[in-house]
Amino acid sequence: MKELSLNVLDVAKNSVKAEATLIEIALIETETTLLLRIRDNGYGMEPAFLERVLDPFSTTRTTRKVGLGLPLLKLAAEQTGGTLKIESVSRNASKEHCGTTVEAFFHTDHMDFTPIGDIISTITLLIQGNPGIDFRFLHEMPDRKVELDTRELRAVLGDDVPLNDFAVLNWITESLQEQYNS
Repeated sequence: MKELSLNVLDVAKNSVKAEATLIEIALIETETTLLLRIRDNGYGMEPAFLERVLDPFSTTRTTRKVGLGLPLLKLAAEQTGGTLKIESVSRNASKEHCGTTVEAFFHTDHMDFTPIGDIISTITLLIQGNPGIDFRFLHEMPDRKVELDTRELRAVLGDDVPLNDFAVLNWITESLQEQYNS
């Protein structure tokens, strides 16, 4: 993929399919590294599937028999000298602590580092397409922090205004842009 934001979208779509009610997306940057973490409270993966989840021919997709999202994210991280780690607890193992965490570590000073891309549009699109799911977004950089938590928005808006309302989506986009530009 040409941008890490597309990898974020792909992994988050898996979280949606796993019936997550909360998806946390974090980008933690230093001067030369980036940690991308996507954590959800979905139904998780059984240990047997987790062992082969990076095999392109192991997929939960029904429209095609290959799943390249996680293998491509692993490749992108490893091309920079980084790593990919996936942890998952299935709902069968623990109803209270189920979910999946995907962590990709990149060396941003490597020539093969894939740029983050349009993360604002990715976050906004995820919220627009999944207004019943809560998202927590955090992007820590050496000089500033960008944050958004839809649970806080819901507390202010109440039940009458959905998160995919045009005005709410505009506010989300403008809030994130303002935080990045400050």
